[in-house]
Amino acid sequence: MKQSKRFAEISKKIDKNKEYKVEEAIDLLKAISTVKFVESVDCALRLGVDPRHADQMVRGTAILPHGLGKEIKVLVVAKGEKIQEALDAGADYAGFEDYLEKIQAGWADCDVIIATPDVMAQLGKLGKILGPKGLMPNPKSGTVTTDVAKAVQESKAGKIDFRVDKQSNLITAIGKLNFETDQLSENLRAFMSAVIKLKPATAKGHYIKSMSLSTTMGPGLKIAKDEFAS
Repeated sequence: MKQSKRFAEISKKIDKNKEYKVEEAIDLLKAISTVKFVESVDCALRLGVDPRHADQMVRGTAILPHGLGKEIKVLVVAKGEKIQEALDAGADYAGFEDYLEKIQAGWADCDVIIATPDVMAQLGKLGKILGPKGLMPNPKSGTVTTDVAKAVQESKAGKIDFRVDKQSNLITAIGKLNFETDQLSENLRAFMSAVIKLKPATAKGHYIKSMSLSTTMGPGLKIAKDEFAS
């Protein structure tokens, strides 16, 4: 793929063969950013797992202590008193049949959908719509629950859901480039702690094979392997 002149100039300022310390990499990403908007900072991992085997599927959640730097819009699909409970906890939207109809019609003005177990039979019928958007609630990510207040508060506070792909890669945002370096570092370490705890017992060799940090429009920087035990 042809590189832009801007990207080529930025690439000259990094050492593609060097493995950076986390804080050093974050500071460099800040220094080389030239775009006119606040970029996200992304972490990309290559894991030593085979996702084709169910016992090596790495999926979980992490609460980033400093959030993602954006407002998270939460929809709670529930019935009865759970609707008011969700709204009291800070949900942007809450309801049942009315939101099923809106989703069916193409509405998608939310970042997270939380549901109570008793509505999943009906909500599950919208899987072809919600699945590709990453919005389908799942018990493993804590988005299918009777404790909707806790789920809403965690989502608003910066809870992220991550899952390894078919090529053993795991990529997620850890914040915005205008965060302080220590805030991004703390977010990254919270994410990595969650990933490392999920290391499958059947995984052989190095669990964290490689790791890099990048911005939305910038090149990736390799992170030193000794930064996180694997």
